[in-house]
Order: sequence, then structure tokens, then C-alpha cells
Amino acid sequence: MTDSFVQLSLTPILIGVLASCACALPGNFLVLRRQSLMGDAISHVAFPGIVAAFLLTGTLAAWPMLIGAAGAAIVAVGLIELIRRLGNIDPGAAMGVVFTTMFAAGVLLLEQTGARNVHLDVEHALYGNLESLIWLKGTSWAALTDPEALAALPPQLGRLALVLLAVAAFTAAFWKELLIGTFDPTFAASVGARPGLVSAGLVVTVAVAAVAAFDAVGSIIVIAMFICPAASARMMTDRMGPQIGWSLVFAALAAVMGFVLAAYGPLWLGGRHSLSAAGMIAAVSGAILAGAALCGPRRKGTRAAA
Repeated sequence: MTDSFVQLSLTPILIGVLASCACALPGNFLVLRRQSLMGDAISHVAFPGIVAAFLLTGTLAAWPMLIGAAGAAIVAVGLIELIRRLGNIDPGAAMGVVFTTMFAAGVLLLEQTGARNVHLDVEHALYGNLESLIWLKGTSWAALTDPEALAALPPQLGRLALVLLAVAAFTAAFWKELLIGTFDPTFAASVGARPGLVSAGLVVTVAVAAVAAFDAVGSIIVIAMFICPAASARMMTDRMGPQIGWSLVFAALAAVMGFVLAAYGPLWLGGRHSLSAAGMIAAVSGAILAGAALCGPRRKGTRAAA
């Protein structure tokens, strides 16, 4: 590999892998709980909060983004409950109205303010900015041992590494409770496994992963990172431990192949422009899911086993 790979491609690939794995890990429980669209819903709800946080602080730092997303989520929960009670309508319908309305409000807020002229625009918000997360001081492989060069790594790399560690720590700490609550919530409540509290923790974990991945892949593509690796893994095994492993493998594979195909594929075919890395990662994730649906040993049905 040439030195330009280190500077232009290494960090986007690593960031893509970290984002994919951080989303795939809780995505396994979302798929099994039939809450697959929760990641999509959270990313939509978080969007106006992220825009508002950027407008107030002028920065895309992690903590303002998380606080803004959390505030938007609280507002969304209140609106959903209000609409459900006043209109006496199905909770799913109330959720759909609130999620789409808040996302549209975020787009309008972004378009009508100065944010679009700085670093945050609609295309970045929807599809991410993975290609720009390069390592300017990574001029050679020797930079990997240079403290000064390492200090110039994109901050998203360290942020997503911490998020992945936090998601993994939550999963490990509440593994038994997550399993019982996923497969038999009634039994979980009877044995004191705190299914409500653990479910709330899972929602928070999903929200943190979605917001952390926002800068890399945007608020739309992130849904593929939550669903596709986990759904593909479920077609490979009906045991929860191996499923987690398969999902992480599929997530990492989609991130690496997606970035390589987006960045270099058009050039190999004689084109002059690269493609959206986040979009290609989602496309590869879908291709892996299609392959698992066709060839996976458990594709004809799975049994709920831990």
C-alpha cells in the first residue's frame, strides 16, 4: 500500500469500522425485540437537537451534540404521549408523526440559518462526511509511531472508539438481563431482571451510538448499520453469543469493503469521481444481508435461543 493510503484512507476506514460495530452491537437486541426501526427513529429525532446544539455552541463537539440529541429525544417522548392521549390514536402513528415532523423541522432549521454555511449542511447531516475524515499528518506508516502525528488524528476516531467500548461494556454488564428481557420479558420481571430499566439503558445506548456515528455516516445511513449486520448474523446462527460475533464481522466487512469500493471502485472502472462512502457501506451491508438470506444456514427460520 502507498503512503497516501495512510493519509487519505486509513482513518476513514477505521472510523467506519468503529461506527458500524458500535451500531451493530445493540442492533442485535433491536432486531430480536422487533424494534429494528428504533435506530432510525432516534437518528431522526436527534437531528434537530444536533442542529440546535451546533447553532448554540458553534461546534460539533461530542458533548453538545449528545446533550442536544438527548433534549430532542425528551421533547419527542412528550409530544408522542401528548398526541396519543389527545388524539386517542395508535402509539405507532403518534411516533411516525413526531419523528417525521421533528426531522423536517431540523432540515428547515439547518437550511434557514448560518449553520449550512459553516461545517454542517443537509448533505452532511443526511449522508455523513466520512471521506473528509483524513489524517493530514499521516504521511507514511511511520506516523503510527509518531506522537505528534498521532495527536492530529481525527477526533471522531477516539470518540467512536470510546463509544464502542461503552456499548460493549453495557452489553457485557447486563448480558443476562438483556437476554432474558429480549426473549421473555414477563419472566424477566418475575425474577427481578429489571426489564424496563435495561430496555431504557438499551435505548440510551442506541441513541449514543447513533449520535456518535452521525458525523461519519449521517442520520439516514445509520439505520443500515443497526439492522443489516444483526439481521444477517441471525441467519447464520440461532445462538446469541455467535450472533454477536457474526454481526461484528459483517459490520467491519461492510465498512471496509464499502469505503474501498466507493473510493477506488469508480477509478478502477475508468471513472473520475468517487462515490458516497456511507452510501456504499449501506449498499454492501444490504448485499451481505441478501447473501445471508440466500445462503445462511438459519435463513428458513430461527428459534429463540440464547
